[in-house]
Amino acid sequence: MAGFGTLDFIAIAFFAAAWIGYLLAVEVGPHAKRSLNTLMNERRERWIMESVKRENRIIDTQVMNGLQNGTAFFASTSLIAIGGSLTLLQSADRVVQIFADLPFATPTTRAAWEIKVIGLAVIFAYAFFKFGWSYRLFNYCAILIGAIPPHTEADKPETLAAAREAVKMNIVAGLHFNRGQRAFFFALAYLGWFISPWLFLIATAAVLTVMWRRQFVSDSAAAVGAGSRAA
Repeated sequence: MAGFGTLDFIAIAFFAAAWIGYLLAVEVGPHAKRSLNTLMNERRERWIMESVKRENRIIDTQVMNGLQNGTAFFASTSLIAIGGSLTLLQSADRVVQIFADLPFATPTTRAAWEIKVIGLAVIFAYAFFKFGWSYRLFNYCAILIGAIPPHTEADKPETLAAAREAVKMNIVAGLHFNRGQRAFFFALAYLGWFISPWLFLIATAAVLTVMWRRQFVSDSAAAVGAGSRAA
């Protein structure tokens, strides 16, 4: 169908399963509590709850600016990537001819090339929506942090409730940011499909392995985990 073979369908199925499986493992699975993202969510909570006791909250504003600026950068990059992906549609005929002459690439059809390009653009569009929503949530979080009563009222229930609102908003914003970055990483694996379904399978497995290691057995995860054990 449209120039795709059985191996192409196996590769795209493995790609989808890897993405969904990784999401479940990191966010809701039995090992999610050990992931770097979860450990950092605990640090987000500690940071904001500590800000309640601070008289000067300039450092908290600077942290929020850093989170917002990083998210805005990735959102802008997503738009550029979408434009670049759609531009590839204009060179479909030329690319098909080039791939037909390459000894290591799987021959493709114009329809197959266009479907692959559209799929890549969809991945970047998903990332843009995640980053865009994350940026907005970080804006909301900045407002909630600004609404926390002064440190002289740190022990009042309404102050702690306001801080917990900011914590929850920050964690949700970070969740969407992580999902956007995940789309970028899987987009790198998806690029292998343009060469061959075999490379697509290998690239997906490689990206999945790298991301899993960073979440559970990397130096950064060990550093944060050591802090948790010490606490």
